[in-house]
Amino acid sequence: MLPLYYPLAAFALCLVATPLVQWVAHKRDWLAHPTADRWHQKPTALMGGIAIYAGISIPLFLLSDFSIGKTFVPGIAPTQAGPGAGAVLWLGITLLFLLGLVDDFLKIKPQTKLLGQILVALMVAFFGYRLCWFESMTLDTMVTIFWLVGITNALNLLDNMDGLCAGVGLVASFFLAMLLWDSNFLLAVYCLILCGSLAAFLIFNFNPASIFMGDCGSLVIGFSLAFLSICYAGFAAPAGVFPRYAGPILVLMVPIFDTSLVTFIRLLSGRKASTGGKDHTSHRLVLIGMSERKAALALYAIASISGLAALFVHRHDTMNSPLVLVPLALAILLMGVYLAQLRVYPEKEFSVLRDKTFTPVLMELTYKRQLALVLMDFLLIAFAYYLSYRLRFNLDDFEFYFPVFLQSLPVVIACKIIAFYLMGVYRGVWDSFSVNDVYVHLKATMLGTLFSVTLITFVFRFQDFSKGLFIIDWLALTGMILATRGSFRLFMDTMSRSKLTGNKVLLYGAGKGGEILLREIINNKHRHLVPAGFLDDDPLKVNKRLQGYPIYGTKDGLSDVFEKEGIKGIVIAHTSPSEQKLAWINGVCRDNQLFLKKFSVCIEDIEL
Repeated sequence: MLPLYYPLAAFALCLVATPLVQWVAHKRDWLAHPTADRWHQKPTALMGGIAIYAGISIPLFLLSDFSIGKTFVPGIAPTQAGPGAGAVLWLGITLLFLLGLVDDFLKIKPQTKLLGQILVALMVAFFGYRLCWFESMTLDTMVTIFWLVGITNALNLLDNMDGLCAGVGLVASFFLAMLLWDSNFLLAVYCLILCGSLAAFLIFNFNPASIFMGDCGSLVIGFSLAFLSICYAGFAAPAGVFPRYAGPILVLMVPIFDTSLVTFIRLLSGRKASTGGKDHTSHRLVLIGMSERKAALALYAIASISGLAALFVHRHDTMNSPLVLVPLALAILLMGVYLAQLRVYPEKEFSVLRDKTFTPVLMELTYKRQLALVLMDFLLIAFAYYLSYRLRFNLDDFEFYFPVFLQSLPVVIACKIIAFYLMGVYRGVWDSFSVNDVYVHLKATMLGTLFSVTLITFVFRFQDFSKGLFIIDWLALTGMILATRGSFRLFMDTMSRSKLTGNKVLLYGAGKGGEILLREIINNKHRHLVPAGFLDDDPLKVNKRLQGYPIYGTKDGLSDVFEKEGIKGIVIAHTSPSEQKLAWINGVCRDNQLFLKKFSVCIEDIEL
């Protein structure tokens, strides 16, 4: 177990080197100063990548076998990835560290940096390392090169907020180590060396960061993760389709998602994909009300969940893998849809989308967003039908009925999509999901199930089908459809509440009028009011909650509530409060120096 000392050495080396690099950076003015497209607010030390590289490269150098000529035949995939893989990894991170260091000091052109990354990726392909995703070695080699360059740049782009790149890299390297532990212990140790160095650096880099890693750090992290994930796919993934493909993608889901989202939206908004900006996933999470720390921790959590999914796929067969892959894919799709709706740039920057030169498909995708809804329903229908088989039959029986499932799946999807369309599911508004919409979706799922049973009876004579299966399918699909649709409303409501600014107020009246007033304040930020709760005379409502806000009584202890919550005023939700109530509210406001407002809705005639 001697190699396990190397990750501890990596941690110790980086822990000592980071403050040393920080001291030198301040002495030599290697500082990142705040700019319009950067997130930090004060000058911060750069070149933290030197400490990260020192923590990784020294233990890796000592552990690796550099007799490459004895280990590899150029162009032919090595039979095992052991000490020789460490040599290739060390050489790759060293070259990219030097490239990043030059970029940090001299700011080389993006195409020059990309060329350097491609050359390093070609070196890896020369030594025979491939993803082994395709039978065609030519295609597989090209995809491997694209993977190396893409993941390296994805981690580089992810270095946009304190502790984000280091933390996500730490999580990814840990789960890669877990994937490799049983099948290739030495590769797992390489992952833990990366893990140890990043853990030490994160102590100084987590919000508020006292040092940034720079390109000399993010390129090293990105290449290390890309190369080690290739080693997993090529040498350690168990037999089966899902582990080899899904393992590397799941472990690196956060950088892949962030890069895809940023690139897609920047291209649609007419901006260069290589241009920096505050439009990354982390920035969008802050935009909906999270602090920088919470945004980073949220992405750590997503990376961890995705890593756990990779472990599940690694240890289970092809029949069980969709049970985690499909829900995770749907969650990532929903997250992308939510975050893409946020306006990060001024509206004029999106005017290019309205240019007539863009195809109708692009316009539909960008504005009506119904294509994404149809795609999500397609996945939900397929997954609910698959889940119903898994719940209805044990594994042995499911393998027997699997051909029946595959043959009937297109029929079920077609019937339910048509039913959804006929019932008007795709004519609704995403963020206004109501009780009436619940009724529409219940009818749509029921009609889709009836269509499916009818057509299956006609085509297959209902042979080898179970009636109970379609009941399970209807229940599963209905639950998932309502949950996803409700999440649209929940997300928009949460985002609106988190972005409210202004004076904190209590709403007098926890009835229907109070609900209407609350919606008006939440959806109209120009009111400059922030609701903190309700006041109500009804003792049965006191200490309850309405729309998530507490209801306070009107008897005693109000002064403490005003002071604790920082209340600046009261808004009357009653349409016509009695003179006695109005006099009481006036007295409360005078005694506590609060302003008083009254909410009213009126409909006026307009002369034609």
